[in-house]
Amino acid sequence: MESTCNRCHGTLQAGDCYCPTCGLPQLVYSAEDSAGAGNPERWNEAVQDASVVLWKPALRLVLLLAIPAGMLCSGLSPVSLLGVFWMAAAAAWAVVLYVRSQQAPWITLGAGARIGLVTGLLGGWTAAGTTGASLLVMRFVLHHGSQIDKLWDGMVKDEMSRQWALAGVDAHTIAVYQGWLLSAEGRAGAALGGVLFLVTALVFFAVAGGALGARLMATRRPQG
Repeated sequence: MESTCNRCHGTLQAGDCYCPTCGLPQLVYSAEDSAGAGNPERWNEAVQDASVVLWKPALRLVLLLAIPAGMLCSGLSPVSLLGVFWMAAAAAWAVVLYVRSQQAPWITLGAGARIGLVTGLLGGWTAAGTTGASLLVMRFVLHHGSQIDKLWDGMVKDEMSRQWALAGVDAHTIAVYQGWLLSAEGRAGAALGGVLFLVTALVFFAVAGGALGARLMATRRPQG
């Protein structure tokens, strides 16, 4: 026997605990012989809302996956070129493990995206902190500061200048930009901008990964 969802009016099959369209928990009707109880029919409400995230168990899984992924995504990691994919995979896997740990059939895309958002924030700032700590160690502990400065100077004077010239920027403007980027403030600003861009990209891909993980579990939920 088919019925409709109270929220989106989508079609429900007999025994559906959640609306397959919007995820609203449904009331499941069962007629049982309850002689002596004075109530021969009863309504059982689905226990867990698929759109609600239980953050205490979710955060344990997020921490377990986000921190290693963030370290892999740091700017000086040998596999940092695949950083955004590491973070998306970590968020998707966190959602999958969360659903399995709660013994729930599935969660909504919004709930998966929220878990991905937290994964991306923790992983992104782990990547930023790891990158900053690595640069500090290289400059002040390993005394590679001159090599870092030489690499940056060469990139600004050669590569960036060539790209700006090809873009039609006049020589005076190029000289002004070069002077700023080669100053202490310019170095710090460029480093900060790079870190913020890295964190933003990781958060974006983690949200997408969390939604993908929720979608993956939704395709495996039992029907009827």
